[in-house]
Amino acid sequence: MNVGECLHRGIRATGLEIERTDVIAVTQKIVSKAEGQIVRLNDVSPSPFAILIAEQVRKDPRLLEVILRETRRVIRMRVDVIICETHHGFICANAGVDSSNIESGSVTLLPKDPDRSARELAQYLGCGVIVTDTFGRVWREGLLDAAIGISRVPPLLDLRGRTDSYGNSLQVTVLAAGDALAAAAGLAMGKTEGTPAALIKGFHWETEATGDDTISALLRAPERDLFL
Repeated sequence: MNVGECLHRGIRATGLEIERTDVIAVTQKIVSKAEGQIVRLNDVSPSPFAILIAEQVRKDPRLLEVILRETRRVIRMRVDVIICETHHGFICANAGVDSSNIESGSVTLLPKDPDRSARELAQYLGCGVIVTDTFGRVWREGLLDAAIGISRVPPLLDLRGRTDSYGNSLQVTVLAAGDALAAAAGLAMGKTEGTPAALIKGFHWETEATGDDTISALLRAPERDLFL
């Protein structure tokens, strides 16, 4: 499946045109499906370690095996959830392994290189692209869509050194633009409507974003983590 072609045809069908300054947010799920990041649980043989952990968290041992394969580091475990650091550096539940919106007995994995996926779509569509996934948040209830891959969109907007309306110099204001756009797009797409992408118009930034931007800009380095 050519995701870029599908998105282009879908957007044109709405009567809209894609402009260079637009941003298209596309869900991880269709990117993963297009890239073959699908695992059938019947094809998985769980290791003894996966079987042991599965008993503790009450999950299918085959699912645990897949999660562990996608995991660089296990952060926390409890009865119903396992929080992992993926090989990409994302901290999320189940290492991004997901059984929703796919046939029973199969799961999707995160794209191997979400930035590359975003770059290829951006080149095809001629606009900014964000690949999104749904993450939990520390110390907050509820889920939000976050950026896991990005191209031609600034991941961060650095406002430090600017002054506010009272003349105060901004000292620490660096906005997570990629995540904010992903979260807004997530509300527009919904979770049960079968809408895999959203076209964002009207987001303007002062400097030209390039395909050189990567999602790593949004990942906090371990030495800056106060709770590690």
